[in-house]
Amino acid sequence: MAIERKPINRGGIKSAGYDRNARILEIEFSGGRIIQHTSVGEEIALRFLASSSPMGYYQDKIEEEYPTRR
Repeated sequence: MAIERKPINRGGIKSAGYDRNARILEIEFSGGRIIQHTSVGEEIALRFLASSSPMGYYQDKIEEEYPTRR
């Protein structure tokens, strides 16, 4: 299942996308690494995607809070 990512290009994050049905947030970092966080609620994902400081939001609200898979 491919998740459509949209360009972000701010704060070390190149692109990100969210699958509402699977509750997966997929993030591509500027260095090329892609990770998925599972069990992410829609509100958290949408706030991250709209954030003016996506890396800060990611580090504060997502990175340590949700399971990760590469």
